[in-house]
Amino acid sequence: MLTIGVDTGGTFTDFTFVHGPDTGTYKTLSTPGNPAEAVLAGLRHILAQRLPGARLGETDLAVVHGSTVATNAILERKGVPTALVTNEGFTDVIEIGRQNRAALYDLHYRRRPHIVPAELRFGVPGRVTAEGETLIPFDEAAARRVVERIQSSNARSVAVCFLFSFLDPAHERRMGAMLRELGLPVSLSSEILAEFREFERTSTTVVNAYVSPIMTRYLTDLQRGIGSGNGPGGHGAGLRIMQSNGGSISADTAMRESVRTILSGPAGGAVGALALGRAAGFDKLITFDMGGTSTDVSLMDGGLPLTMESSISGYPVKVPMIDIHTVGAGGGSIASRDPGGSLAVGPESAGADPGPICYGRGGERVTVTDANLYLGRIVPERFLGGGMALDADGARRGIERLAGELSLPPAELAEGVLAVANANMERAIRVISVEKGFDPREFTLLSFGGAGGLHCADLARLLGMPEVLVPVDPGILSATGMLMADVVKDYSRTVMRPVAEFTDGEMDAAFAELEGDGQSELAAEGVPPERVVHERFLDMRYHGQSFEIVVPFGPDMAERFQALHEQRYGYRNADKPVEAVNVRLRSRGIADTKTPEPGTVGEEAIAAQARLGTQQAVFDGAAVDAAILDRAALAPGNRFTGPAVVTEYTSTIVVPPGAEVRVDPWSNLVMKLG
Repeated sequence: MLTIGVDTGGTFTDFTFVHGPDTGTYKTLSTPGNPAEAVLAGLRHILAQRLPGARLGETDLAVVHGSTVATNAILERKGVPTALVTNEGFTDVIEIGRQNRAALYDLHYRRRPHIVPAELRFGVPGRVTAEGETLIPFDEAAARRVVERIQSSNARSVAVCFLFSFLDPAHERRMGAMLRELGLPVSLSSEILAEFREFERTSTTVVNAYVSPIMTRYLTDLQRGIGSGNGPGGHGAGLRIMQSNGGSISADTAMRESVRTILSGPAGGAVGALALGRAAGFDKLITFDMGGTSTDVSLMDGGLPLTMESSISGYPVKVPMIDIHTVGAGGGSIASRDPGGSLAVGPESAGADPGPICYGRGGERVTVTDANLYLGRIVPERFLGGGMALDADGARRGIERLAGELSLPPAELAEGVLAVANANMERAIRVISVEKGFDPREFTLLSFGGAGGLHCADLARLLGMPEVLVPVDPGILSATGMLMADVVKDYSRTVMRPVAEFTDGEMDAAFAELEGDGQSELAAEGVPPERVVHERFLDMRYHGQSFEIVVPFGPDMAERFQALHEQRYGYRNADKPVEAVNVRLRSRGIADTKTPEPGTVGEEAIAAQARLGTQQAVFDGAAVDAAILDRAALAPGNRFTGPAVVTEYTSTIVVPPGAEVRVDPWSNLVMKLG
């Protein structure tokens, strides 16, 4: 079977594929107006290369796709008109929210209108208590009137969130059944997030309802183009979607629970980075994924960092996600003169259309990519393996024009563009490391993304990090990671019990119920029982605290919590009672994928065919002759010293003067900085 990983980015759509013993990669410009166009065009290209004569839609494919459709729908507020049904008297909780304010001292701050306007919020009599008992019966007649009002509204999707439905979902299920008679998609909070905290649960359910119809339309179009996948077993056959938690799910599940795909593209990169880093012997990693539009960073201290406290466009989304911090700094980030006369870079991006000036597609504004090209850090003839011509003269004219506006020499302006972009990315890494008690100097920077190799050395030096790891094909690592991802299902239930009173038998019973759900749902995804693994966690806190820590399950849970609390906050309180808030389960269907095998380490000297010549590059204001190297001709054991520009199909890696590089047994470039 031909297995393909697809990652849609703001500038490029990336593909990696496995066909028997053979692997390959492909990149094409994204189509922001309709992302499916680039995906289907890329799949056709790969089919033509690997299976001449085969037709898309008639060929058995396994596709794992990381999509930005749900993310963009909420960021651009282009979801469908959504109604909210909740308890009578609680319809405005979704807008009241919490006391936290993003701009506390901004006297002119005004909140944007909520994605669910007041006229589409409906209350129904009925109440379940905090103990899970029915205080006020569900009012069928009032509920029927609400259904009629929704039918006459412009709502195209409905979120249902009743108080304490995670303890007794009967009222929600009845409301959902009545609403489905209208033919509308319905999201129930007891199915999306069965946890306490009414505001976050409602917000997560509303976001799911808002974006799911958009995702359904997109995935239906893709399924129609790809075909159903008639391979054996269904596990991996057809179309699967990457989740924000680092696992994949079926397209059908993604249509119902689209909120779980918000960070699916970056999650694929994190999964791939951890797998390749571990294979090469690196457990402490800071991943640096710089693409055309944004940069994603994550800190991995032995495993994937998961968080339950995320938000998108100001809306809390309380589903498990890999803890990834994103900033608007990428190769397409636009450089400009700000109102104060200084140089600004990003967050606005030129994207794929028109793209940087050097792409020759009508772009007129200088970008980070144009600055790198001007400074000799990109080899125009080798960009995308020579498959995409770059307009070096256009980039030069753009740099000179902006330099004139800022009264700077052009080379100084170009280096300034890179310095500002690097500073933005440095701050992002400090957020996930220094601000959380980690010293970046103890970690290795694992660089990937199409633009990561151009900036990784400078970024590591700014942070004092001694080493950079650049895997093979770094520009498509997110797509590669999707092929490495397990099938993952996350479950949780609120229990709210003092740990001292939560017996082992009660814990086992709570987890057993969730494990039954995981076993059956993974079986429906085509995962055989022998490949299923369940991972248990408890969300724990001191009695009276407002937030919890996710603690891996094991002996003496109270002590495990105390140790994690001390690591995170610098203290423990042994006299304070500890409570378990949620039981949490992660059910994984282990993927049948393998990391690359190490090669034989050979000579340190680089083969003659790896040396393609030299070109002038600017570092710290000085022009030097940098070697141009072909990465495909480098072999394990090779060593070289910068300045050098290493070219490959998916990316370009800049090695500054004095930096030493070795090629390890997995063909990773390991760069040591002086």
